[in-house]
Amino acid sequence: MTVAARPRRPATASLDARLARIDWSALGAELDARGCATVRALLTPEECEALAARYAEDAAFRSRVVMTRHGFGRGEYKYFAQPLPDIVARLREGLYPGVAPIANRWNEAMGLGARYPDAHADYVHRCHEAGQLRPTPLLLQYGEGDYNCLHQDLYGDEVFPLQVAFLLSEPERDFSGGEFVLTEQRPRMQSRVEVVPLRQGDGVVFPVHHRPVQGSRGIYRVNMRHGVSRVRSGHRHTLGIIFHDAL
Repeated sequence: MTVAARPRRPATASLDARLARIDWSALGAELDARGCATVRALLTPEECEALAARYAEDAAFRSRVVMTRHGFGRGEYKYFAQPLPDIVARLREGLYPGVAPIANRWNEAMGLGARYPDAHADYVHRCHEAGQLRPTPLLLQYGEGDYNCLHQDLYGDEVFPLQVAFLLSEPERDFSGGEFVLTEQRPRMQSRVEVVPLRQGDGVVFPVHHRPVQGSRGIYRVNMRHGVSRVRSGHRHTLGIIFHDAL
């Protein structure tokens, strides 16, 4: 279930060039078939390490959440403040034109009325008109024994249907365990689980809330949740790119 921007290689291209190489047609087909798709090596190791190091910079963030205090799991995360770091803003703005047509197609298939503009700035304006003013990109930090319970990232009535998570750490070098997990709750059926293998710099695109599935009697809606399994050793950092803002 992998859709590659390009094979893993020495990173000489700019971030904008790497974003431009993503095959959104193939990625959309994979999302339709599996409910998630992976873009390989979109971020360089240096970019990943610089982003992970920012977790210690409290001034870059608007809030910090300790998961155990809220029953979310174990570990913690921080939401970036405005202005977003340049690379985070570029990812949010650069990925949006690729996911917006998929989101529009999914909503049409599910009979939902919401449609999304071509540019992320226009969508953020819609969020702000709805009172959702706070940025939602975040850094997550896990240590040994930490995990993230299955959840959905809903912050108000305005919800963009897709989001992207980037693994900033290298499995089996920086940490072990800590797999990204998706569950699909199908009507009158048992839930389906998808474990998504990622390497440092990979991004996984997945639904925020639900997605359309083709059944024998037409398209139906399934509920999606995501989380992270228990980290067995080391430390794991993740960057989350959510396209809607929060109340």
